[in-house]
Amino acid sequence: MPLTSGLVGYIFGPKYMATLYGIVFFSHQVGSFLGGWGAGRLYDLRGNYDLMWAISIALGLFAALINWPIRERPVERLALQPA
Repeated sequence: MPLTSGLVGYIFGPKYMATLYGIVFFSHQVGSFLGGWGAGRLYDLRGNYDLMWAISIALGLFAALINWPIRERPVERLALQPA
């Protein structure tokens, strides 16, 4: 989370930091709940965690791919606004 909050603050600036970080934090909590619940549900259905590991690896690779093009620079429309 510190890396995510730092990236949000750097790109969007301190003016929007609280709101955007709240959204990021909330989405991480929802994802954490769904991951834990989903793993337990898969264990109940299949009797092992093999499918959960495969899904976790696939989601990790997907997350890496969609984050690869992120460029750490402020959004232009925000950088052009007077202080």
